[in-house]
Formats: sequence, C-alpha cells, structure tokens
Amino acid sequence: MKTALIAALLAGIALAPAAGTAQTIGSGVAATTEQNSAERPILFAASAPADAALAIIMTSAALPGDLPVDASTRTALEAAVAAEKFAGKAGDKLLLRGFGGRPSVLLIGADAARPDWATAAGTAAQELSSTNAPVAVAGAPDSTAMAQMALGYTLGQYRFDRYKSGREDRPAAPVTIVGAGADAARAEWTGRQTHLAEAVRFTRDLQSEPASVIYPESFVERTRAAFARVPGVTIEVLDEAAMRRLNMGALVGVGQGSPRGSRLMLVTYRGAEGPPLALVGKGITFDSGGISLKPNAGMWAMKADMSGAAAVVATALSLAKSRAPVHVVAVAALAENMPGDNAQRPGDVVRTFGGQTIEIRSTDAEGRLVLADAIQYTIDRRQPFALVDIATLTGSVGAALGSEYAGLFARDDTTANRLEAAAEASGEALWRLPLHPTYAKAIKSDIADIKNSDATGAPGASAGAHFIAHFVPETLPWAHLDIAGVDWRESSAPLTPAGASGFGVRLLDSLARQWRPGE
Repeated sequence: MKTALIAALLAGIALAPAAGTAQTIGSGVAATTEQNSAERPILFAASAPADAALAIIMTSAALPGDLPVDASTRTALEAAVAAEKFAGKAGDKLLLRGFGGRPSVLLIGADAARPDWATAAGTAAQELSSTNAPVAVAGAPDSTAMAQMALGYTLGQYRFDRYKSGREDRPAAPVTIVGAGADAARAEWTGRQTHLAEAVRFTRDLQSEPASVIYPESFVERTRAAFARVPGVTIEVLDEAAMRRLNMGALVGVGQGSPRGSRLMLVTYRGAEGPPLALVGKGITFDSGGISLKPNAGMWAMKADMSGAAAVVATALSLAKSRAPVHVVAVAALAENMPGDNAQRPGDVVRTFGGQTIEIRSTDAEGRLVLADAIQYTIDRRQPFALVDIATLTGSVGAALGSEYAGLFARDDTTANRLEAAAEASGEALWRLPLHPTYAKAIKSDIADIKNSDATGAPGASAGAHFIAHFVPETLPWAHLDIAGVDWRESSAPLTPAGASGFGVRLLDSLARQWRPGE
C-alpha cells in the first residue's frame, strides 16, 4: 500500500479521498463553473452620467477643453490642479474625493508627445476599483483614443477571484468613455477591441487556474468551448497515441511522468487565402521540473507555464471573432511535467517527429522539447510562410530583462523589425537578444544530434533559442519570444493587475494583421 501511495503521489494521481477529507478543486474536463466578479460594461457617450466618478486624462496641466463638467466645477478643478502642482505628465495622478457633486474626480497624466490612452484608462480602472458608482473617463481627442481607453479600462479592471468565498456577485455599474466620437469609437470597440480584450481575459483565466483545473485535456476543451460557433475555424487535436505513432518522442516524453495525457492542438483560422502564419506556444500546464525537480519556493507559479500556448490560441480567437482577413494556425504543445514512475530521466535520448535525436540532460528544460515536435509537425503539415514561437522558456531572460520586456530572438533583421513594430503598436515590449554562433555550442551532444541543456555557463535564453532554431529551416522567417519574465506580475501595472498578464495576445494580434505572405 505504501509503495502504491508513493507511486500515486509521484505521478500526481488524485486518489479517492476518505469521507470528510478535503477535495482539490477540479474534477473532470468541465472542472469548474465558478466565474470571476462581474466587470464594468463599456459604454460610449458624448456626456458623462451625473452620478459617475469621473476620470480625466490630461497631457499637460491644462484641463481638456470639452470636459463634461459645468463652469463652476471646471474652475474648482483648475484651482485644485494649481494647488497640487499637478503637471499632467505620464504617471501623475491626483484623486479628489467628493468633488463637484461626484463621488470622486481622478486626474491622470499622459505623455504629451505620445499619449498612451490605454495605459491611462487602465490606471483609472485600478484607482477607482473600490467605488460602486458608475465611472466616466474623459479627455480623449478622437474616437481612436476612446476605443483605446475602452481597451485599457477593460484590461485594467481584470480580477481572477472566482474561488474567493463571500464576494458579492452583483452587476457592476458601467464605465462610460466620454467624447465627441462616441459612435465611431463604439464601432471600433465592437469590431476589434472588445474581441482583443476578451482574448486577453481568456489567456489570463487559463494562466490563473490551478493545474488541477487546467491540464492538457481540459485546456483543449476550454479552447473548443471558446471557439464554439466562431466561423472559419477548425481545430485538430492529436492525443498521446497519435503522437506516438508519429514518433513525437520529445513531446510525449515530457508528459509521460503524468497521468494526464499530452496533447498537440492546432487551431486554424482561415480568413484569407495563401499559406498561414504559424504561432506555436509552449503549453506545460504544470512544471514540477520532472526528475530534475524544481525547488519548492515558487513552484506554485508553474501552473502558468502554459502561457505561450494560451497566448497563441487566444490570438486566433481575437482574429477569428473580429473576422480579420488573415490566415493563422495557432499551435499548443500541451503536457504536464511530473516526476512519475514512468517519467523520462536525465541521460535519456528521444527521437523527434523529424527524426532527429535529443539527449535529455535536464528534465526541467522541457519547454523546448515540446516545441521541437510541435514546430516540426506544423512546418511539415501546414507549410507556413513564417513561424513565431512563444514560451516561458528560461528563468535567465527574466533575470536579464525583468518584468517589462520579453526576449526576442530572430535570425534576420527583417523579421526582428516586424516583431519590434508589432510590439510598439501593441504596447507589449520586446528586447532583442543575441543568437551568437558561440552559444550554439551549448547544445552539442556527444551521443545524440543535440542536447536540451548544458552546464557550460552559456546564456540560458540564447542557448534555448538556439535549440529551437535547430528545428526551423533557415529559409523560413522565424522568431522566438521568451516570455518567462513577463507572463506573471508580482505587483500591478496599469493594464495588468498583479498575477497573470496575458502577455503576447496584443502583440501577436498586431503582428498577424500586418504580416502577409511574400512581404
């Protein structure tokens, strides 16, 4: 019995609990019916409700000319701005409670040269999160800025609180984005931005869920549910048996220590003819490190090691729901990395879909293994015109770049420039890191074609990128995004409350809309 119990624990099997014992949330594919607190619905109007808390976005110390306030309130606001020496610069905030007959008035600064309307509105969402009153956001010069404010407010108000007891589930009062271009802003919001916000929310939910709720099979089912009745989409899923028949030893090997079967899922949205843009995401639904076990501290956060897979699937969701004229295939390489009695070992050799062999030096360098098979299969079966992979691949990228930049690797400047332009447009920042040939030596193996890890002191993020590059033909435009530092925030930012960030969805959505075959 003791042996069976130990084996079950190592394998991650949830044994049937004795009567009266606690049960872990998450059972079966349906997993959970809990929902997060209601978010404020977005409205657009030329004026602000009289009972709303008012957020005013400013690019200088001068109040915008068309504020939805009367003359006496405007005069009082100008006096408050002068008294508090509010400059209206990016990052400036001034909260005036019970002001002008409103619950509160919040002044938020934005850069005059390049105002970030989304970030400013996200700041408003977080600063006014405790009020039960309606909210209005003013200061937008045009409809595009209004739509960006709507996106920013929606991203900033996100909360994952579905498992909190005692919270009040009541409808949230709306937020009204105020400006002269309300009709045009509403059209832009409903045509694209609301779907982008939904996709980021979908990603954050997947990242935040416990690994007892999101595992390879339930990830697939959540995806199927999200795409139900979305036109132009097909979903292909390979289970473990199918992957074994296709000799996907790298992907299958990662998950063989877990009772949760691995999956390879391809979500194709065909909104245009021609070859697709391939977006391939690492989907380790929980990463214990396997036999190369991680330290206990921080292991809980490894439930989000599937952030890359969540981001690519959500990008396809945004593009499909907005009916973008693009052709994309989003590929999720899904496995749970556990130290079960059948787990792969350091020193093992696996063969990939393409026939190449990999020496396993560390079972905790598993993300690159699942990507190897996923990338080869995608190239072989879908023949994309370009491929971008995204993964929480290495801790070293977080140490180098912190929580504001993801690492970008590309073989050529043209591809790198495309990604950097998408980063600039979306507000999700990238920093290009080197693919120096010297670092490729770190993955040379004495007994196989390559090895998945080394102890030579080579930069971990660059060595990991070289490993992935090994499986991508040099003629195919390719970029690797290492998001290990930006997938989860320890503290809040205007567009990202503390926790899951949903990083990559806005970036990849922007990229897919701008990149066409032959360009």
